[in-house]
Amino acid sequence: MDSQIIEKYNVPGPRYTSYPTVPFWKNDSLSDEQWLNTINKNAAHFHSNAVSIYIHLPYCESLCTFCGCHKRITKNHQVETPYIDAVSKEWDLYLQKIPFSPVIRELHFGGGTPTFFEADALVQLVEHLFKTKKIDPKQVELSFEAHPNNTTEEHLRKLFAFGFRRLSLGIQDYSPTVQQAINRIQPFENVKKVHDLAREIGYTSISHDLVFGLPKQTLVAIENTVNQTLLLKPDRIALYSYAHVPWIKGNGQRGYNETDLPKSQEKRKLYETAKKMLEENGYLEIGMDHFALKHDDLAIAFQNKTLHRNFMGYTTQITNLMIGLGMSAISDSWFGFAQNEKTVEGYILRIKKGEIPVFRGHVLSDLDTEIRGYILDLMCQFHTTFKMDSPFKSIHQLIKKQLLEMEKDGLLILKNETITITTSGIPFVRNCCMAFDQDIQPNIKLERMFSQTI
Repeated sequence: MDSQIIEKYNVPGPRYTSYPTVPFWKNDSLSDEQWLNTINKNAAHFHSNAVSIYIHLPYCESLCTFCGCHKRITKNHQVETPYIDAVSKEWDLYLQKIPFSPVIRELHFGGGTPTFFEADALVQLVEHLFKTKKIDPKQVELSFEAHPNNTTEEHLRKLFAFGFRRLSLGIQDYSPTVQQAINRIQPFENVKKVHDLAREIGYTSISHDLVFGLPKQTLVAIENTVNQTLLLKPDRIALYSYAHVPWIKGNGQRGYNETDLPKSQEKRKLYETAKKMLEENGYLEIGMDHFALKHDDLAIAFQNKTLHRNFMGYTTQITNLMIGLGMSAISDSWFGFAQNEKTVEGYILRIKKGEIPVFRGHVLSDLDTEIRGYILDLMCQFHTTFKMDSPFKSIHQLIKKQLLEMEKDGLLILKNETITITTSGIPFVRNCCMAFDQDIQPNIKLERMFSQTI
């Protein structure tokens, strides 16, 4: 890739897991009532009772210094029961207050480290949510993030027995030097043991999370990591760009020097090398940062143009309501966003008071809703079409004007009311979305808000 193009577009920008993006949410003290009103609007508009659930399990026994998630570091496992009880009660509060009986279509355990929790605690939680001891995996997609060092056979077997068929293993990089820098020591043998056992038990979709741009990561390191990953042949691979945002995450990302990080062109080479290796071994690039073998549901959804994206990432389940349970979890009703209290203590206190524990969010305007649709199309399909009956056509013209430079550089094609990202433009999809973003203005400084786009 042309180094001048990389430098030109390597600017701070959102990852667009939502639009508007979190720093531009307007409701810093969102009330329960405001949030529930957006759920009522969702039910009236979509006439659907389908729900996706994300459950944030924040505990970790040690701090990984690359991590940007909301977590709590502890070796005290007595925290498990009160936290599981709080999440169960939060779901009960939703059942009391939403105007319909929800049908769960998708559930994901994220963190933190979900496998910090005992297998029985996790099973107890899903049994409470579903009011049953087993579900049909053909009806509901259940998945969890797993740390290779503490995922046990009991975790794998008991969650499988309930109905889980997907798991994601956090790998990052196999280089001992990189692992030391990010405080994430896990030999390949640990990963292989969990991966092979999951296959033996019957998990049908296993994903490995890799990260490029990590401190002290070299071209040799990424090649070795991908080669070792290919030995196990996971169904999906997430190849994330390391987001260096120490001004947001504090000392957690200060376990190394800035000089240890690959520079922009070096970082891009890491990605392109990994991408080439994956594609040569049968993986299809899906949206941004993701790859899947052609048999996987994610690849099929991408090819069928039914891929969806929410705060959990890319998914095949298109539900217009996602409820986040647990400390700091984010919910999405399509017409609004809401985030839960960001401390364990604050979260549990709100639950004990019988309150939906949201503390901030955003109620979308009509323009917000239209723009988020375009951005979702671009992130999932690399293509979007402006609505012909839109009341915001003057804004469409401004967006197209902002995209002329990217078209000139061969990164996208503007044709009538359509925008299509070219193959060479895929790494710059975030830059394309920024042209749609009505909150990003010339006078807005993004340096201390977002990571670099490339």
